[in-house]
This record gives sequence, C-alpha cells and structure tokens, in this order.
Amino acid sequence: MTDTIQRTRGRSVEVEVLAVLLVLLVIFRGRLAGIVSGAALQTWTTVFVSVLVQAVPFLVFGVLLSAVIAVFVPRSFWARALPNHPALAVPAASMAGVILPGCECGAVPIAGSLIRRGVTPAAALAFLLAAPAINPIVLTATAVAFPGNPEMVLARGLASLAVAIVMGWLWLRLGRSEWIRLPRRPDLDGASKGRAFWSACRHDVVHAGGFLVIGAAAAATINVVVPEAWLQTLAAQPVLSVLALAVLAVLLSICSEADAFVAASLSQFSLTSRLAFLVVGPMVDLKLISMQAGVFGRRFAVRFAPATFVLAVLAAVGAGAVLL
Repeated sequence: MTDTIQRTRGRSVEVEVLAVLLVLLVIFRGRLAGIVSGAALQTWTTVFVSVLVQAVPFLVFGVLLSAVIAVFVPRSFWARALPNHPALAVPAASMAGVILPGCECGAVPIAGSLIRRGVTPAAALAFLLAAPAINPIVLTATAVAFPGNPEMVLARGLASLAVAIVMGWLWLRLGRSEWIRLPRRPDLDGASKGRAFWSACRHDVVHAGGFLVIGAAAAATINVVVPEAWLQTLAAQPVLSVLALAVLAVLLSICSEADAFVAASLSQFSLTSRLAFLVVGPMVDLKLISMQAGVFGRRFAVRFAPATFVLAVLAAVGAGAVLL
C-alpha cells in the first residue's frame, strides 16, 4: 500500500514538473527560438554530442564493473580483507577503490552491504567516497579528457583519496551509529546472480546515463547561453571560480566516469577550478544526497554531505596549488 502511494506521488510530481516545463517553454518561446537558431544551435549540438561520445564508453564500462562487484564479489570478503582496527581499515577501504571500480550510484548500496556484513561504517563510508573517484576507469577518463595536462590525473587521485580517508577518520571520531539506517536493495537481495547483475546494470545505466545527458546539455548550454565575458569575469576570480564549479558539480550530478569530459569543456576556468569540479562531483551531488538520505537516513545525509563538500573543496585547492 505504501509503495503504491509512493509511486502515485512520484508520477504526480513528474506530471507537475512536465507541466511547469511546458509553461516555461511557452512563456520563453521567443528567446528560445533565438538561442537555438543558426550558429548557436550548431555550437550547442557540437558540444553536447562531443561530451556524450567521449563519455559513454567509460560510463558503460564502469556500470558493468560496478554490477560485477555488487553481485559477484562476496560481501563477507570485505570483512575478512580489511584490517580489524577501524583506524587502519579506513585507508585500506579507500585504497580498495583503486582496484575495485564503481560509479557513485553503485557505491551507495555497496557501502550499505558492507555495513550489514560487519564492516565498520567509517571504512564503508571511505570506500563509498573513494571508489567512484579514484578507480582506474575514472582516472583513465581524466587522462583522455585532459591529454595536455597529465598532472590532473595525479591531483584528482590524491585529493579524492585524502578526502575519503579524512572523512572516514572524522566518522570514527564524531559519527554515531544511530545516524545510519541500514539499506536494502530488494532487486539484488534474494535474486539469482544473473538477474541481480542485469538489474544492477539497468539501475545504474538509467540513473547515471540520465544525469550524464543532463550534464552534457548543461555544459553545452553554458557554452552557448552564458556570455563569454561573464565566464571570463568569473574565471578570473580564483575563489569564486572554484566555488562556482564546485557548486556546479553538485547541481549537475554527472557520473564520475563522464564528468572529466564536461570539466574539460569548461576551458574558460583554471585547472584548479576544474579540479574542484572533479573532486566534489563524485562525492557530493544532488543524486548522491538523495540516495544517501534514502539509504542511510536524513540524519546522516544532512551531516555527511556538507562536511564532505567543504573538505573536497579544500583538498582540491591544496592539490591544485601544489601540482597544477
């Protein structure tokens, strides 16, 4: 009964959003017609398609590997593999993200599974932050997106790893067990491995792919709609440019396997600003905050997300100052 009510409410919200969008299209049809005409439309299409073409292979590969990890790697393996001491388990779990790739959409349920299997929450949360940020797929995509700046790969990896470890240790010091509501994925629990694998793939493709399209469209729109003078003015302010792209990463909610290509398209901004975009995005964005609230509870999300955002911005600025 409750599920039916929730689905009905979800459809109602979707209809309301669609209605608002249609009204806005009617109101601003004159301006939109001017924007999409001629050269502007060609530029928008070029940027949009180029971001998707470069990003989709990494996204698909990442989703497949994430599903393999979620379904075929025994959950008990983590409890045996990590050190018993929680303070040592945090960096070990963070480093596991290097060899066990996964997108942020898959990392949330995996982290919940780890906690259910007895892994200390601090280590599970460190893995949640590190896996989508420092795995080989993401770092390779970053290298492809920034062929002339290989230092971006090192800066992103080190800054993201530092955030994951420090947030894990902070949870050991300040976190409370009642802030976490343990998750359940009925589409994975109890199903056959084959069915669970394809269910995980469909889930991550729908979520990550949809946000990738939104991100690519937003990047293309920024390039076309926002006056170049505005971007140059904002990009010329070091503090504002970092904060602007950090907030943009939260709003766009792009999958980590694809965000490097969107960041590369924002060429008006400094490398440090774009590094902030890359470090913040896989750890704090709208879809992750929503997923974390649904999986672990609101009490967790309202504390964990803001702290991660601040630490990610500081780590990006520090890594940028040293390496870029």
